[in-house]
Amino acid sequence: MSEAEQRLSGALMRVNHVGEVCAQALYSAQAMVTRDVQLREHLLEAAREETDHLAWSRARLDALGQRPSLLNPLWFAGAFAIGLVAAKISDKVSLGFVVETENQVSAHLGSHLGRLPEQDMASRAVVQRMKEDEERHATEALAAGAVQLPAPVQQLMRMAAKVMTTTAHYV
Repeated sequence: MSEAEQRLSGALMRVNHVGEVCAQALYSAQAMVTRDVQLREHLLEAAREETDHLAWSRARLDALGQRPSLLNPLWFAGAFAIGLVAAKISDKVSLGFVVETENQVSAHLGSHLGRLPEQDMASRAVVQRMKEDEERHATEALAAGAVQLPAPVQQLMRMAAKVMTTTAHYV
């Protein structure tokens, strides 16, 4: 790949890495709050899968000679707080937050598949696998009783994600 293509792949993988940092925080907070033992296990299993994603995206950053976001502690703290709030409201709302988050992440990963350089097959494979896992997480959360979040909450989540992804692309 050219230097510009490596930078682009690195920036996209940095954004994906941030998403996985946030997933760790979100699932950890939700698992910590729920009183439902089965739901806690489900959330912890999803967190374990997200740990794989975190490792894969970090490995791609390293291979591309790029660094993770300097703001990862901020992203983690924000996602943890959001996970706590959602879980405190109810398990169904918490699961609804998982559905909306994973649907947005899946769409985001799909857009990255369209932007990654064609020859960056390693990053493409990672992003494709992550997309499939995120879609499954959303489906499982729906099956577990998720409620659909109100449209204004969904829009607020999209706006927050836009700020995060735009910032993480560079910082």
